[in-house]
Amino acid sequence: MFYRAFSSRDCQPSDLALFRRTIVDLRALLLEQDVIYVGGGNTANMLAVWRTHGVDRILREAWDKGIVLAGISAGAICWFEASVTDSFGLDLTGLRDGLGLLSGSACPHYNSEERRRPVYRQLVGSGFPPGYAIDDHVGLHFVDGELAEVVCDAEGRSAYAVKLEGMAVRERPLTPRSLS
Repeated sequence: MFYRAFSSRDCQPSDLALFRRTIVDLRALLLEQDVIYVGGGNTANMLAVWRTHGVDRILREAWDKGIVLAGISAGAICWFEASVTDSFGLDLTGLRDGLGLLSGSACPHYNSEERRRPVYRQLVGSGFPPGYAIDDHVGLHFVDGELAEVVCDAEGRSAYAVKLEGMAVRERPLTPRSLS
């Protein structure tokens, strides 16, 4: 699907497979990209494999070099310090060892999985880093580590800044710009 989506555009898509690795110089491959896009999956496993192969350090270099880093689901939350994940089974839990390129935490699928909202709110209320809850079809655009814009491609979707204020967890809606 990735190649079908991008091969017809003015770009040269490539992918990095780490289980059946054919690329010797990961650093050269990643640092020659204009955009690095990460799909969804198991966040904890992805981070562990990246760390084993040194991809985490190369992604930090890519970030410092100004290469656009993007993704959905696990590929969106991996850039944060912490996130809400289902990486460890059916229960959602907090993961505190993301790449840390973006401060705070993130929770994807906020509108589509009924347990996301209560689990994220409980985590933030218990000292988990504040951050962003993201509905499906919504993207957060960061520039220099700061949220610059929220965009969406579906009606009625949003994102939220979630933080502990006093003894209460507060969600502040972040109005997206429609891309449709």
